[in-house]
Amino acid sequence: MTVTALTLNNDPRAEIAQALNQAVAETVVTTMMAQNFHWNVTGMSFGSLHALFQEVYEDHFAAQDDLAERIRALDARAQGSLAGALERSTIAEPGDVTKDTDMIATLCKAQETLAATLADAAELAGNHGDNLTEDLCIARGQEHEKFAWMLRSHLA
Repeated sequence: MTVTALTLNNDPRAEIAQALNQAVAETVVTTMMAQNFHWNVTGMSFGSLHALFQEVYEDHFAAQDDLAERIRALDARAQGSLAGALERSTIAEPGDVTKDTDMIATLCKAQETLAATLADAAELAGNHGDNLTEDLCIARGQEHEKFAWMLRSHLA
């Protein structure tokens, strides 16, 4: 039998939804971080960083929706408040980061954290036969690893 969102037992569904809500919270915080850096970056690399930070926040904004819709497909509630995202996220708001290399390093660390969160969620979903959630998490994790690589390349 193929496992779908609603054929999963309630316990695994709730556990998977919680893992996805963690990813949403961290994505929300990282989206705002990237947008903040996009607005405030200065220096010789302004053009390329301004564009890269925009690429990150636009990607992440769409990802929030994909993850939240998967939570709803699991018949769970997607946590959608900013306060809730900040409370749940292991990625903290960066404060007043003004140096471009600090912005890059901070956003890179956030990408690495998101990739790890999504890898954990993918493993959890896979262990319960929820291949659709597993695939979504793997694809999102790959995007975050790509962004981390791109950001690290600016620091080399």
